[in-house]
Amino acid sequence: MFIPPLLILPLIIYNLVAFDLVGSREMGWAQPVFSFSMPSGAVWSMNVADLLVVFALVLLLIDVIRSRHIVRKMMNLGASLLVLAIYVGEFVLVPAAATSVFFACLVMSGVDAITKLLTPARPGPVHLPRFDD
Repeated sequence: MFIPPLLILPLIIYNLVAFDLVGSREMGWAQPVFSFSMPSGAVWSMNVADLLVVFALVLLLIDVIRSRHIVRKMMNLGASLLVLAIYVGEFVLVPAAATSVFFACLVMSGVDAITKLLTPARPGPVHLPRFDD
């Protein structure tokens, strides 16, 4: 069963927010999602852009771990390269994608593709014969 690269999700979410397809007109990358008062007295807040980058990092980790167990490694690599090409094309050609948030997601997609290219697929578990005395 083919599962596309997980880093396509931040691309979809970015486009939904950047082109105002979800939320209101006031919703943007600087919109705070939550904030906490720290013991030091400082207020730590996370905005939509920060949350998207953290989400993409978690997906990158899951995708890299998952890629070592995939049987159809070449198909998965091809799909990751296609997602990377979409990121690069959109970054270069679409003005709304020329942000540091989108560039961070682009770099993560590149790391995902390079990791899949350089790491060999791990074979299934090895079952050693059992010798009973």
